[in-house]
Amino acid sequence: MVRATAVVPRHTQPRIPQPLATAPQQRRIRSPFVNRVLRYAALWALAAFFLMPVYVLVVTSFKNPADVSVTRIWELPTSFSLTNFGEVWPKLSSGFRNSLSLAIPASLLSSLLGCANGFVLSKIRFPFANVVFPLILFGIFVPYQAIIIPVAQTMTSVGLRGGGDPSGGLFGLMLIHIIYGLPITTLIFRNHFVGLPNTLLESARLDGAGILRTFVDLAVPLAKPAFAVSIIWQFTSSWNDFMFGAMMTSRDSWPVTIALNNVAGGQAIPFGQAMAGALLVSLPTLAIYVLLGRFFMRGLLAGTLQD
Repeated sequence: MVRATAVVPRHTQPRIPQPLATAPQQRRIRSPFVNRVLRYAALWALAAFFLMPVYVLVVTSFKNPADVSVTRIWELPTSFSLTNFGEVWPKLSSGFRNSLSLAIPASLLSSLLGCANGFVLSKIRFPFANVVFPLILFGIFVPYQAIIIPVAQTMTSVGLRGGGDPSGGLFGLMLIHIIYGLPITTLIFRNHFVGLPNTLLESARLDGAGILRTFVDLAVPLAKPAFAVSIIWQFTSSWNDFMFGAMMTSRDSWPVTIALNNVAGGQAIPFGQAMAGALLVSLPTLAIYVLLGRFFMRGLLAGTLQD
């Protein structure tokens, strides 16, 4: 028995209504433009919050001393004035020179020594290499406060502290920053040289270059990003140092941080001079970041993507 069946055209079939999107689904369907606006609004709000101290610093620095007060700290200056800078610079000029003569050689020498350490530890096999590197790295975790007394005693005994040093303690202070910076600079350069292909070193060896020639002509020119990170780190560390500077140097060799503390540390604080002095003291580190900043992230991430 043949059973007849009816074929319903597709266009006449009833449509089944689709369920409406739930609230979480509606939130996921939100426009990418709205998400971008909200993200940037949050970032701008956070940036404005963290830049509030910088705003107060700059605005107060350029105010007339008569307009500087705690109650009017957020107000814009009624007139542009450089009086605060003129009054504070004689108090900071000597410390400024001392800090420059300390920070520049300390950052360069510590970076060069860290570069040599990193190259040797990453590309040259020698006995106990896996022990030497962790021992060097251990210095990163030693706080200043734990070694301040033995360092003071050692520097005094060798004549590199205060009046016993012809430089007023600056040479001894520079030596401290070079040695104390070696663990972090070694780590930075080792991470960089780990990503350097071994074929380059083999090619240099085939051309007759020894270890020293390979280091000078090949490794150092290729380590510019790592040098940027190391110099920024070491310059900022030695420039901002206060504790070792107060302990190691005599009055004529005080770094700029101690001079700035003397400006802002009295009973009656000249806020205009203190803000202007802080702005002047921050300019060298800001200049280092501007000059070397384009290499900074590249050098900081060197070696992190290696297998």
